[in-house]
Amino acid sequence: MTTQYPRIVNVDEAPENRRHGAELRTMLTPTTCGSTSGFMGLAIVRPGERINEHYHPYSEEFVFVVCGDLEVDLDGEARPLRPNQGLMIPINMRHRFRNVGDTEARMVFHLGPLAPRPDLGHVSTEESAASGPPEHAKVGS
Repeated sequence: MTTQYPRIVNVDEAPENRRHGAELRTMLTPTTCGSTSGFMGLAIVRPGERINEHYHPYSEEFVFVVCGDLEVDLDGEARPLRPNQGLMIPINMRHRFRNVGDTEARMVFHLGPLAPRPDLGHVSTEESAASGPPEHAKVGS
């Protein structure tokens, strides 16, 4: 079966990924829609949840908060991140997101350019119950 592009992808079509803490749904990717410059998805962060600290050695990350109250740590400095705010995180900047409110937070994310291989695009700097040891130990970074 051949996929026709452009393609509309519903969030429910993207598998839930909790390896890095909160629920991530990577929706628009080279596989799902033929993208060549990056990928986009939705983070769903429930009250008290977080996306563990990590960095991207090849990509800038653009985020936009749709709803909820988040706090982002950028190289260890905490900053509030609220609905209708966007943020660009430079290559190699460590970052972590926490839901500091009492309602679900939703954040759209886009990363680009793509890493040479998917396993090189995300380097964890802290361990979580779901993810095991930090990824930099796995990929030799």
